[in-house]
Amino acid sequence: MANAANDLISEKFGQAFDGLDSNGNGSLEWADLQALIDRFLNVYNLSKDDRRARALQAIYQMQWLELLRHAGVEGDRLNREQYIVAARLTTIDTSRLNIVEGSAHAVFDCIDTDGDDEISKDEYARYIKDIWQVTAPDAMDSFTQLDTDGDGSISRQEFLRAIREYYHSSDNSAAGSKLLGPL
Repeated sequence: MANAANDLISEKFGQAFDGLDSNGNGSLEWADLQALIDRFLNVYNLSKDDRRARALQAIYQMQWLELLRHAGVEGDRLNREQYIVAARLTTIDTSRLNIVEGSAHAVFDCIDTDGDDEISKDEYARYIKDIWQVTAPDAMDSFTQLDTDGDGSISRQEFLRAIREYYHSSDNSAAGSKLLGPL
């Protein structure tokens, strides 16, 4: 059973790696995470001084440093396998920073463009398509699963739960396992 769980979580981290590898060179560098931050700034029209932009910059810089620390590599580059191993360790090691919770709040604050503390279907579609560049026809099916109370929006708590499930759940049917679309 642990192997199946590890495989699913590794598959999700592989999906994240593919979305982060902005230049498609098969390795992850700081420039790839900066490209993600820049997509947020462009898509959500945020200045670098905006508190949401600063929060993203801070959390992703810390995440990058934690990834490198856990990968134990020389240099500033991770291949897919190194990223998957380091990401697993980084998300469970909260001794320096809770990457899962911190990134979830920073991302939620950007997605929630109208500031109502909920993510509408349109806001979620923008996040999936414009930030993660997921265009699979069934990618938006995850919205309904993430909206666990069925009220037509994703609350901050529902989003946090989904992020936790994405990083930690070995249950493929968990809503968070499909956060970035189907695996």
